[in-house]
Amino acid sequence: MSPAEPPRVHRFYTTDLAPCPYLPDRQERRLVALVEEDGDRLDLLTETGFRRSQGFLYKPVCPGCRACVPVRIVVASFSPSRSFRRVLKHNADLVWQELPAQSTDEQFALFQRYLQHRHRDGGMARMDREAYREMVEMAPATTRVVEFRDAAGELVGVSLTDRLRSGLSGVYKFFAPEAEPRSLGTFIILWHVERARALGLPYVYLGYWIAESRKMAYKARFTPLEQLDGPVWRSLSPAGEAQRPTWPEAVTKKRGAP
Repeated sequence: MSPAEPPRVHRFYTTDLAPCPYLPDRQERRLVALVEEDGDRLDLLTETGFRRSQGFLYKPVCPGCRACVPVRIVVASFSPSRSFRRVLKHNADLVWQELPAQSTDEQFALFQRYLQHRHRDGGMARMDREAYREMVEMAPATTRVVEFRDAAGELVGVSLTDRLRSGLSGVYKFFAPEAEPRSLGTFIILWHVERARALGLPYVYLGYWIAESRKMAYKARFTPLEQLDGPVWRSLSPAGEAQRPTWPEAVTKKRGAP
């Protein structure tokens, strides 16, 4: 008999305290682990409340604060509200394409416009072309770049998305600021729900819901949600009983499809 393989050890690191980017007068500390090539760690740690950034997974472990709540959409029970159906209808002209995790100059130009409009004072606003390449391409094999284009072929939205054994996780998304009436941020999340449904995946991971932060509180709109409570995922809000409407074409229209 061959000797038993030793158990795998996951090594974690903690960051120094830094100002919280979401809540004033609070400090942030993160628990960090490296992403492994086989993908097992990405699946396991995402399911236990971690988020990915490039080759790292992180989770807040801030002293005296538990405001960041990991949440995920329950795909089978999700039914778009009236306002969500309006967003889907308004974007019915868009087509999407899933691509390998490779950066392009076209994506970077859109990324810069988005940051200048939405996050001009944030740290990401200083990212150059090489830093953007690292953000996109330092990724597991299952990561995809999803591009959204209008009827004229113009790139209007991008999502860097991880495919996990239990769902999809939108790592980062950005979109054309001049297309604000489209509500593209909302649309891209709705796309993830229907894409997960088509792939037979049960959840869409939204990262952290922070009720006290205007930037993060919007996630509570995507009910039914589950929140991570210690080691257990529990319902954040009861699932609606309304029959799910037919999804508009915008969500299912893949680039190149007839």
